Amino acid sequence: MKRINPSKLLLSKWTAAQPENREKHFLVTELFRDEEGTVLAVELQAVLTRRSERFDWQVLKNESLWRMGWV
Repeated sequence: MKRINPSKLLLSKWTAAQPENREKHFLVTELFRDEEGTVLAVELQAVLTRRSERFDWQVLKNESLWRMGWV
């Protein structure tokens, strides 16, 4: 997988490798940072249902769970 720059994740598109409840495509809608500005987590929003969930940003590196872009 390509390297991920956590600072550039905002509004990036992701596809769930194993979709649940027809939620396949997601958009990063918010970045959560510590006091020093380091990205700790992201909020992913399902495009279909608008449901949001917060994840550690490094989960996106796992290709068995997430794929970059909308596939």
